[in-house]
Amino acid sequence: MTAVQKIAGLLAVLAIACFSTWKVQDWRYGEKLAEQAGLHQGELADVSAAAAKQVSAEQSKRLAIEQTLANSDQQHTKELSDAQRNQARLRDRLATSDLRLSVLLAEDSASGCNVPSASGAVGVVHAARRARLDPAHAQRIIGITDSGDQGLIALRACQAYVREITK
Repeated sequence: MTAVQKIAGLLAVLAIACFSTWKVQDWRYGEKLAEQAGLHQGELADVSAAAAKQVSAEQSKRLAIEQTLANSDQQHTKELSDAQRNQARLRDRLATSDLRLSVLLAEDSASGCNVPSASGAVGVVHAARRARLDPAHAQRIIGITDSGDQGLIALRACQAYVREITK
């Protein structure tokens, strides 16, 4: 054998050894990568299951809050309609002269300005002087109290909403 053949043989053996080593390393790394991919897939499945559980819990909370808010809304709507019905009944009674509003007069002898009370005014307060209000003024007062009642009911509804949301 010549030196060239020896070198060629040696290079061939060296190339086969490198190729074999490379193939063995490829198989080993392939196995490790497959193992890591399997572990990663398991971790992803665990994370997905935990996220799905959390989403389900949040949806349950949201549905419970929506139900509570719907009940609260119905209650406040009922309160508002009851208040409006009472105010309408009161306005009707004032309009038909079935009811008259009066005010209690202060007894101030120093001012010398006493408003005469209505004749025959009967009330629960004994020995107190009362003055009847004009029906138009009484209607305006009832309108003001109606607006105030509606505002208070709306305020309570807003406060209940905020309390429920911030729980």
